[in-house]
Amino acid sequence: MLKEVLHYLDIHPGQVVLDMTFGGGGHTKAILQQVSEVTVLTLDRDPTAISLAQQLANAHPGRVTPLLGRFSELEVLLANMNIKPGSIDAVLLDAGCSSMQMDRAERGFSLSKDGPLDMRMDGERYPDMPCAADVVNTLDQQALASILTAYGEEKHARKIASAIVEARRVSPITRTQQLAGVVAGAFPAAVVYKRKDRLNRSANIATKTFQALRIFVNDELNELHAGLRAAQAALRPGGRLCVITFHSLEDRLVKRFLRGDDLSNLEYNHFNPRKKGTLKEKLADEEQDRSIVYWVPLRRKVIFPEKDDVKKNPRGRSAKLRAALRQDCHSRNI
Repeated sequence: MLKEVLHYLDIHPGQVVLDMTFGGGGHTKAILQQVSEVTVLTLDRDPTAISLAQQLANAHPGRVTPLLGRFSELEVLLANMNIKPGSIDAVLLDAGCSSMQMDRAERGFSLSKDGPLDMRMDGERYPDMPCAADVVNTLDQQALASILTAYGEEKHARKIASAIVEARRVSPITRTQQLAGVVAGAFPAAVVYKRKDRLNRSANIATKTFQALRIFVNDELNELHAGLRAAQAALRPGGRLCVITFHSLEDRLVKRFLRGDDLSNLEYNHFNPRKKGTLKEKLADEEQDRSIVYWVPLRRKVIFPEKDDVKKNPRGRSAKLRAALRQDCHSRNI
């Protein structure tokens, strides 16, 4: 969705742009190529990505500044560089796992490649941080089922959690293919090959399990919320934000943040359905939640990739783009 991102960011020469998820650097490279005299701050929590960003910085002296850290660390990183709040012109946030991470078996994200069951986006930055193998081998069955339900939206969470607990009694689960096999073994063969995603495409039976573990290990939803708040603080009034998400949990969070919902209690508000009541009561609750609004949508509905984009990058078929304009704090009359 590169074309759409560049369109909605609408970057001009001399502006300062924040790429909050550098990854392999595709978006930053396109921005540097398209816009002259632009400065790009490139954030990533993955040291491997920052090494690539440093190479790009060396190739474009004075135009690229790599920042190693999580979304939740961004405000401190910017303050350390004497970059004041409200001074950034455009922000891009491409959520989830990067292709670079997925392609490296040793990172433990991929279903199709065998590797250690790791999934830590920070790599070895925090050696004491639990990895996916720690989660599947230490948490009890109920806790595992809760993770699969909350972060994978897995309907068969209890069945899979039970299979994991039974398998680890025989031998610790330490490899990606080992875990995928345990999940598949919890179902009859007909079910394994029958599973489809929401677009009726064939899907690996363990896809949601891997998604849930990855989100849990990296605290992705809380980090995404922190990143959105940091972007809101960093952008100047009139600045633009583009956010790309890849599953409903992320997109739902971004949608609610941009419309001004109160997400202070993220776990409750994000995973629990709104209370039942009359339409008038529901509308009143929503108006109360959105008493302060910082964003104006640049397009009312979510943006999906075009068919040609999906052909070029099949992994991007689930992508959703939301774009918004930062405005001065505006209070609603309730």
